[in-house]
Amino acid sequence: MTTLRTAHTADLAGDGELTAVRALLDAAFHGDFSDADWAHSLGGVHALVHDDAGELVAHGSVAQRHAVHEGRTLRVGYVEAVAVRQDARHAGLGGRVMGALERVIGAAYDLGALSASEEGARLYAARGWLRWDGPFAAYGPDGVVQLPDEEPPFLFPAAAARALDPSHRLLVDWRDGDIL
Repeated sequence: MTTLRTAHTADLAGDGELTAVRALLDAAFHGDFSDADWAHSLGGVHALVHDDAGELVAHGSVAQRHAVHEGRTLRVGYVEAVAVRQDARHAGLGGRVMGALERVIGAAYDLGALSASEEGARLYAARGWLRWDGPFAAYGPDGVVQLPDEEPPFLFPAAAARALDPSHRLLVDWRDGDIL
């Protein structure tokens, strides 16, 4: 049996919980989870799944970002750091984490977005996330920066994603590390 809870980053500072989250992410991403990736996952709402022994087995977070589309600024709940401990995969825990994050996105943001690995893309598409099929770029320190090597983000909910016109560029805010 597992328990799911959501909490803001500020509520995870005690009891080594943030340390446990970082350890899970480092293991799940095989050491390819950078300090910039870690910074992207902080400052918002986390979904955490613990097993009966109280050990963290799954995590994801949603942090606020902004995007501009057709002259309108959108509050975007950007999903970060979704991971399930290796021995607990394929038991629905990623879906539980995403369900909690989607609830937050639906209640607090105009749109959800995320960047997906090949394996993760299947989970998100099955949950109704749509890959953006229009042009996209980022507002960089020196203006608009094209992102030709980046995979387009996934957007949620589908109704909000479909309301965007793919003939117009989606601009995301700049950040250190991976832009998307």
